[in-house]
Amino acid sequence: MFSYTQTDVLARYQRMRGKNVFYPMGWDDNGLPTERRVQNFYGVRCDPKTAYDPAYRPPEKPAKNQRDWDVVSRRTFIELCEELAVEDEKVFEHLFSTLGLSVDWNLTYRTIDDISRAVSQRAFIRNLTDGDAYMAEAPTLWDVTFRTAVAQAELEDREVDGAYYRFPFFAEDGTEIHIETTRPELLAACAGLVANPDDERYQPLFGKTVTSPLFDVEVQVYPHPLAKADKGSGIAMVCTFGDLTDVTWWRELQLPTRAIIGRDGRIQGQAPEWITSEAGREAFASLAGKTVFSAKEAVSTMLSEARLLDGEPRKITHPVNFFEKGDKPLEVVSSRQWYIRNGGRDAQRRERMIARGQEIEFHPEFMRSRYTNWVNGLNGDWLVSRQRFFGVPIPVWYPLDAQGNPDYEHPVVPDDAQLPVDPVAETAPGYTADQRDVPGGFTGDADVLDTWATSSLTPQIVGRWSRDDEFFSKVFPFDLRPQAHDIIRTWLFSTAVRGDALHDCAPWKHAAISGWILDPDRKKMSKSKGNVVVPTDVLNDFGADAVRYWAASAKLGADTAYEVAQMKIGRRLAIKILNASKFVLNLGATEANVLDGDAHLITNGLDRSLLARLSEVIEEADRAFGIYDYARALDIVETFFWSFTDDYVELIKDRAYGARGDAEQASVLAALATTLDAVLRLFAPFLPFATEEVWGWWRSGSVHQSAWPTNTHLTGAVEGADTGVLPTVGDALGGIRKSKSEAKVKQRTQVLSGVVRGPEATLDRVRAGLGDLLAAGNAVELDLQVGGEELVVSDVVLAPAEEPTAQG
Repeated sequence: MFSYTQTDVLARYQRMRGKNVFYPMGWDDNGLPTERRVQNFYGVRCDPKTAYDPAYRPPEKPAKNQRDWDVVSRRTFIELCEELAVEDEKVFEHLFSTLGLSVDWNLTYRTIDDISRAVSQRAFIRNLTDGDAYMAEAPTLWDVTFRTAVAQAELEDREVDGAYYRFPFFAEDGTEIHIETTRPELLAACAGLVANPDDERYQPLFGKTVTSPLFDVEVQVYPHPLAKADKGSGIAMVCTFGDLTDVTWWRELQLPTRAIIGRDGRIQGQAPEWITSEAGREAFASLAGKTVFSAKEAVSTMLSEARLLDGEPRKITHPVNFFEKGDKPLEVVSSRQWYIRNGGRDAQRRERMIARGQEIEFHPEFMRSRYTNWVNGLNGDWLVSRQRFFGVPIPVWYPLDAQGNPDYEHPVVPDDAQLPVDPVAETAPGYTADQRDVPGGFTGDADVLDTWATSSLTPQIVGRWSRDDEFFSKVFPFDLRPQAHDIIRTWLFSTAVRGDALHDCAPWKHAAISGWILDPDRKKMSKSKGNVVVPTDVLNDFGADAVRYWAASAKLGADTAYEVAQMKIGRRLAIKILNASKFVLNLGATEANVLDGDAHLITNGLDRSLLARLSEVIEEADRAFGIYDYARALDIVETFFWSFTDDYVELIKDRAYGARGDAEQASVLAALATTLDAVLRLFAPFLPFATEEVWGWWRSGSVHQSAWPTNTHLTGAVEGADTGVLPTVGDALGGIRKSKSEAKVKQRTQVLSGVVRGPEATLDRVRAGLGDLLAAGNAVELDLQVGGEELVVSDVVLAPAEEPTAQG
């Protein structure tokens, strides 16, 4: 509600400025959350190799035991995901309509339907053809729970408890070289030791071999600048792979690959070929099949029993890589995956992507640094393949040689007319169905694309790229990408990558970056923390206009606390708009009184002061909206509105009822009607319901289809006007009312006389509105005296209080 309101305010403003606003709503159905929800809701499991059954319907009640769940094809699973998502989306549409979002509900899109799958696969094939997509066998971050690869953008560091284990490797002369590691379970995967080139302690060892404890494997000692002399013992064990630093050392030092952890997070079952001694193979046998945790305990025990563990493990807390949706630390495994080039391994492309960021105007501007820092910090290309069921299938098949091995270098791609395709369920072009998975035949890629690989194409999906070229040319590149700051590295950057590769430009001109909602303890609201607020409750308690007021009061990029007090202020403002408008209309203001260049109607200095300030407010609000500072625009309009109701409306009642003649009445009614007309339109993007209600009381059509106000029709009426008259006269009226309050009499009590003292310029302003001041203050006479630096009301003489009437 928070960020979508901010987007809607901008869209409503641009629409009132006469723009034809393309404002679709997207449902991001693609991804793990939907997959898990569907599995649990229907009680089904997906197996891509299962044949598609068009007549299948899930059981009315899912089996309690997951082993008893129905096994369905990927196509069936996607259909169930779409079916359930549609029902969920109805709830969201109702919520967003209640909030007053002015999206075009005929322009909805989804990230997993046939259109999105076809666009995503078409873009991937285009990337593949252009050399921007490639497959490689490489170390990959792996989540053992979800059994899928994880991209750099999906990582998050979490502080976990750990320990440093200290034990020796042995030089040829028997010298012990102690290392300290948090992952002793990877000792059997050691491919070398590294120390800093400037560390004199280890310089004599560079280029020589040492032998690992327990497993008796010889490894070489290398110099590398990433090794830290002041960390642990200053010399590190390089395992394939303990973390991403190991990957860097492995690549740059060209070390052998000695992986022992499988995709299930367990130690492999057979001793690897590099462990040759009988004692080493026996030690490995005690680890085979164990989880990482159990293997760590086992290696620690073996080192201790062999009297090789130097002291007790030293407990620490350190950051560890997790998949943002995962529960266990990530492993690094070698696997064959698909990548899209993003500048992570190409300095020239990296500079190009930074330049794309410069083509985008960030709001607020400082958010640009998050984009630039992310691009500069990339350490690899974008891994886009995922080992999941629900998602956009990678649209390739692989020929099989005579031994049944896939030829990954020559993938088979579908014709464009076939898209979308599921290579696991559909036959490769040029082959027959019975050639699937047999030597000399073909096999389909079983992986799906990362959800961001499709979400990164939302401009192409909504813009009808590759389906309606004329339409696409009208909307692309888009004007605005609204999003939160935490996904600059994922959604914004990945979309820029696709725009660069497919269209040689940035996908939009502006990026409006919203902040997070914080709870009272200044922590981000999230379902996982259990500190969220249900949107429907908030809307029921305060109303949509109040919630929108709270959201629009926060600047772009600002993390904002959930504040009931701010919503109450918004509700008070919406009610004030209703009540004040009703009062103004009851004074006699009508549509016919709205100025339309007829400046001669405005004969009173107070009226001219009001309209002069209104003219400034229109300019200032328009200027603020022009730089996406809607919060500033709201503050400007709200401040003026309270001055209008608290000062002006209170001052002119007598004149509005005709007490000072027709000309004065015409002047005040024109000022009232013109101001109300403009204020309703200025508030309309923020408080759509209250403004629409009032608009319907006295104007035809909708306020939201009216034009954004301009001040051209006010030029003649405000020429030479002093905007300071209204607030000055308002202050004088406040002084009179304060005197009555201090005397504990009613405000309608007559003032026989009083003194208004201040600088000459201030008194000139009082004179311009003196008639209204006397009427509003029920004053007979006010003496204006020059003196002092501020306006002061004093020496107020009040008429005697009326005697109470006796009851007979």
